[in-house]
Amino acid sequence: MRPFARPANAATLLVAAALSISLILASTEHWIELQMTEVLAFITGGVCVWLIVKQNIWNWPIGIANDLFFVVLFLQARLFADMSLQVVYVVLGFLGWFWWLRGGHEATALTISRVSRAQSVLLAILAVSSTYGGTLYLRSVNDSAPFLDALTTVLSLIAQYMLTRKYLENWWVWISADVIYIGLYAYKHLYLTSALYGIFLSMCIVGLLQWTRSIRHDRRQDLALATTRA
Repeated sequence: MRPFARPANAATLLVAAALSISLILASTEHWIELQMTEVLAFITGGVCVWLIVKQNIWNWPIGIANDLFFVVLFLQARLFADMSLQVVYVVLGFLGWFWWLRGGHEATALTISRVSRAQSVLLAILAVSSTYGGTLYLRSVNDSAPFLDALTTVLSLIAQYMLTRKYLENWWVWISADVIYIGLYAYKHLYLTSALYGIFLSMCIVGLLQWTRSIRHDRRQDLALATTRA
C-alpha cells in the first residue's frame, strides 16, 4: 500500500481555497460575527481531517497549527479541559508525525492495524475512570459543562492516541466524540465550530470506510505474497 495518498485534485483544492478566503474576508470585514481565531481553526481543522482520511503525512503539521488556534478559542469560551486537550494534541501531533514516518517494521512508514482486545479493555477502563475524575475536577473550577467537557476530552485523547498508532478503530471513537461536540459547541454559541464538527463527523465516516478498505487490501496483498513465497 502507498503510505500516503496523492495530492488533492485541482477542483478540490480550488473549492477549499475559495471557502477559506471567503470566511477570512467575511470575518475581517465583519460581514458575519465570527472571530478570526475560530475561522482559522475551522479552516485548518477541515484540511487536517481530510488529510488524515487520505493518510497524508501533512495532516500532522497542519493539525498542530489547528490545535494552537483552538487553545486560544477554548480559553475565551472557558472550556478549560478542551483548552488543555489542545496542548496535549500538540505533543501527540509531533509524536504521531514521527510514528507515521518511522513507526513501522524496521523504521518504515506505519501502516493501518487493529487495536487488540486487551488494549480495548484497558482503554475502556481508562475512559470511565478518567471521565469521572475529570468531571469532579471541572466542577471544582467552575467549568461551564463539566461532564460533557470531561467525556469529550477523554474520548478525544484516546482517539488521538489510537490515530498516532494508526489503529482503524480511532474513527469509531472520534465519531462518538464528534456527536457530543456538535451539541456542546452549539450550546456555547460556537456555531462555526459546531458546524466544523459536523463536517468532522461526516469525514470520520468516510475515513472509517476508506481505512477499512485499505486494511483489507493490505491483507489480501500479504496473503497473495505469502502464497507466492510458499
